[in-house]
Amino acid sequence: MPEAKSLENPLAIRALTDWGPVAVPLGEPVSRTAGVLLFRNPDQSSEMGLWECTPGSWRCEVERDEFCYFLAGRCTYSADSGEVIKIAPGTAAAFPAGWTGRCTVHETVRKVYMVR
Repeated sequence: MPEAKSLENPLAIRALTDWGPVAVPLGEPVSRTAGVLLFRNPDQSSEMGLWECTPGSWRCEVERDEFCYFLAGRCTYSADSGEVIKIAPGTAAAFPAGWTGRCTVHETVRKVYMVR
């Protein structure tokens, strides 16, 4: 049976795993990501964790449904459809599979997330 996991005070965690640069950067600086993976299904159909990203802009193409709650930082998601989502600490957001657009991180963001 899988074990339950938790993160005590996720804003205070400093031991993040470097997950590298974003896949499709749109200029300089190039955002870098890091995080803590809490759980991933054996078939990789879903995962949960803590994610952090440094300032920059990149092309965002959501492959699987994602729910996230932002703990710190500021960013803007600009959909190809014209919709604009401004993110600040305390924002909860849901991105359905197939969502496409641009993400611009203004201040390093940190979020807890689940994708399926």
